[in-house]
Amino acid sequence: MSSGAGKVVCVTGASGYIASWIVKFLLLRGYTVKATVRDTSDPKKTNHLIGLDGAKERLHLYEANLLEEGSFNSVVQGCHAVFHTASPFYHNVKDPQAELLDPALKGTLNVLKSCVNLPTLERVVLTSSVAAVANNGKPLTPYVVVDETWFSDPDLCREAKRWYTLSKTLAEDAAWKFVKENNIDMVTINPAMVIGPLLQPVLNTSAASILNIINGAETFPNASYGWVNVKDVANAHILAYENASANGRYCLVERVAHYSEIVKVLPDLYPTLQLPEKCADDKPYVPIYQVSKEKAKSLGIEYTPLEVSLKETVDSLKEKKFTNF
Repeated sequence: MSSGAGKVVCVTGASGYIASWIVKFLLLRGYTVKATVRDTSDPKKTNHLIGLDGAKERLHLYEANLLEEGSFNSVVQGCHAVFHTASPFYHNVKDPQAELLDPALKGTLNVLKSCVNLPTLERVVLTSSVAAVANNGKPLTPYVVVDETWFSDPDLCREAKRWYTLSKTLAEDAAWKFVKENNIDMVTINPAMVIGPLLQPVLNTSAASILNIINGAETFPNASYGWVNVKDVANAHILAYENASANGRYCLVERVAHYSEIVKVLPDLYPTLQLPEKCADDKPYVPIYQVSKEKAKSLGIEYTPLEVSLKETVDSLKEKKFTNF
């Protein structure tokens, strides 16, 4: 596992859900990790990172602000890879521009600007999202296969007020333009809804989607999502750097499932769990669709089955006292 010995890499937004696992796996592989967080004096952002295996010897924490141009310059010095994962993800937004769009778009460009003419840099791995892939007006039905050639349409996202989707779409689009102009090798990872165990002490948006169902909700949402395990996503980021032939975008989806299927799977795992039996509306269920797995398989990704991911998520939510059933 020590393929990273002697290599120095940067992970932005390191305290986040996906990023924490990237840091953990990088340290296990022998990398030296320069990790950025918004506030190095906040134990909620740092304690779970400082406690990781190998952190004492090879983890260095830095403060950096996505919106401050140049704040990543010193951090990326000497790095062979930059994993840019920092980008806010939540739904209840009052000011989309300030809360989601600026941090995603300006933040991505600020990090990339710091990577220009960096002599040691081999590749940037950007955390994007299926949100930046699948929202292009084509109907998502069981016969449709979404793949890496799809790009979400910003105008449609704006009209539908899908601010998170818009933030990821604009950020990824701007990143591709920037790296082409500045000759930076970049690969993007586009995961669907990410679940699985939490390393960080605070609840993240995608794990909350499962917590809401098991914490006494009366209905489940009429929605179908792709689902993928956080460990598979973290692993994909590292493989996207380590595989010289990796290129372009990688959609990560183990399975697309409607919430009605999620509430069917959980009682097999937790027979005492009180789960909602009704859908939130009377409309037909939002159909499931397919997402191509071929490109991700070429990276060497072996997906954790949805049932296992759900169990890991619930166990982790219990362990961290977010739920007490």
